[in-house]
Amino acid sequence: MNIARRPRVGHIAFLNCMPIYWGLARTGALLEVDLHRAAPDELSRLLVAGDLDIGPITLVEYLRHAEDLLLIPDPAVAADGPVLSVNLVTKSPLDDLPASPRVALASHSRTGVLLGRMLLEDRYGRTPTYTVTAPDLDAALADADAAVLIGDEALRVHHEPRGNHVLDLAAEWRDWTGLPMVFAVWAVRRDYAEAHPGLVKDVHLAFRESVRRSRDEIDEVVAAAARWEPFAPDALAEYFDRLQFGLGDRHLDGLREFASRASRYTGRDPEPVPALPEGGPEFFAALER
Repeated sequence: MNIARRPRVGHIAFLNCMPIYWGLARTGALLEVDLHRAAPDELSRLLVAGDLDIGPITLVEYLRHAEDLLLIPDPAVAADGPVLSVNLVTKSPLDDLPASPRVALASHSRTGVLLGRMLLEDRYGRTPTYTVTAPDLDAALADADAAVLIGDEALRVHHEPRGNHVLDLAAEWRDWTGLPMVFAVWAVRRDYAEAHPGLVKDVHLAFRESVRRSRDEIDEVVAAAARWEPFAPDALAEYFDRLQFGLGDRHLDGLREFASRASRYTGRDPEPVPALPEGGPEFFAALER
């Protein structure tokens, strides 16, 4: 009897990851993994708990658990400028926000939330009070001056602000630091990588080919997404074009800069972000970068 177990692999249930997974079905590689689809914070929790072997993890949660994880060099979710789907949505222009605005954290990503907090406090000099709400703009702004949104809801508000003001947080990070923003990385549990290096390499190569194929077949990716999603094809094409799915040298500089600033962040966060170890991040050694 074959008792081998497929690698348990996470899949972010947002449009931004559709190009990452597009080619898995096209090549048949989807049959080689046990795919788990969920929101970013849930996938991060599963990977840290050992209920996933390989998968996406928000950058903040990777930094908090780097001793148990190894990065694979791609895919990733990053942007070198506007990303369209990680936004601070305000009822009034940013300059008119009160000194202590009420801000709803209506987000599934701890990285997007922390980025919004650092920008508001460290760049714009505000001292907000925060509440956590569902990822829905109406609910978020019912009792708040502003809201941090990510994912498909944030992309919808980018295209339909309904009188609100939308600040793209990836663009703000680029203006602040001159570097790309890395929102999520793909990691493998250190114990799984040591036990199954060949499987990890196979999964990595499958994802690399999937992203390459999605770029070659982007018109088909857009058409497939537009069939079911509430966005026009040209809006989806722009969105997929802005997203970056690898970790080049500039992305790693951006990752390290975020880690450095996050570790120094003195806001009211009950779980601080540790500094990245010297020379980090640490990659799975069997993979050539």
